[in-house]
Amino acid sequence: MNAVRKSSHHRIEYTRGFVLALLFAVPALARFVDQSAAPRAPGVSNSAAPQSDSADSDNSPQSSSQAADGTASNRNNWVRKWLDAVDQARASQPHFVSPIVTTHVMLVQQYRYDIGWQRGGAGADSDNYGTSRGLEIIPTNRLEVGLFPPSYVTRPSNAPDGFGDFSFLVKYRLFSATEGKGDYFVGLFFGGSFPTGAPPNGIAHAILSPTVAFAKGFGLWDIQTTIGGSIPASGTRILGRNIVFNTAVDYRIKGRIWPMIEQNSMFWCGGVLDGKHQTFITPGIVFGSFPLKKRLRFTIGAGYQIAVTTFRQYNHRWILSLRFPF
Repeated sequence: MNAVRKSSHHRIEYTRGFVLALLFAVPALARFVDQSAAPRAPGVSNSAAPQSDSADSDNSPQSSSQAADGTASNRNNWVRKWLDAVDQARASQPHFVSPIVTTHVMLVQQYRYDIGWQRGGAGADSDNYGTSRGLEIIPTNRLEVGLFPPSYVTRPSNAPDGFGDFSFLVKYRLFSATEGKGDYFVGLFFGGSFPTGAPPNGIAHAILSPTVAFAKGFGLWDIQTTIGGSIPASGTRILGRNIVFNTAVDYRIKGRIWPMIEQNSMFWCGGVLDGKHQTFITPGIVFGSFPLKKRLRFTIGAGYQIAVTTFRQYNHRWILSLRFPF
């Protein structure tokens, strides 16, 4: 009873904190993108700060206005160049939606927050807030960098709640073509995690994850596939090495509704799970994207992951996914 009460309390508190953070973060992100990227009228400064009256500065109205205009212009030019690179990257690849579990094969710029409710298996019940998702940025038209803060895990059992590991992902676009010109994407990904969380919520060892990614569109049908490895930097005798194979197939309805099904498999070589493998099937649906403010958009999706192999680390998991592309 105490364990259930503990889990419910932490779940309510963490959900409340997330909602409050979202209410502040999304408007702030919208203001930053809109103000920085918006073109200025000639001679109009974006700086609202008063000019300095110090003896070292030129206090004439003309020089003060020019300095403010120059600073704002430099800032806006940098942001506009960045967002131009984002638009160029998006215009150079197919426009497939992000799956629920499978890593999105395309380059994407967004903030993503997922919640997973996992059930089944000895000690496997947990609620995961974040699920190693976070901020994804496109710095150049061929590169994406993702930084994913530690997720927070709550457990109804007596196992401790706590934060997981910090992770990252870098995507490089090798070849791609938009719809009508081939409708495909080929890329190389490199990700990993650092042991910032204590077991059982963290792995306690750094993990490196090279991946090859493919995608192809066939009319209204899209297929995204990733094949990669999970290589521990230490603790290999316990963790072993993994081959991770994911495929997502979705169908596009009116450009706003994306029913999909995914296959998520993992194979172990070495470690205590040597020779084991598990596969999940994940039916899901994604709605969006919907405009919020200028570049900022909103997408929401959900899926239900079901174990289909005899060996599994858990039985099933509900997933809610919130995305804010910009």
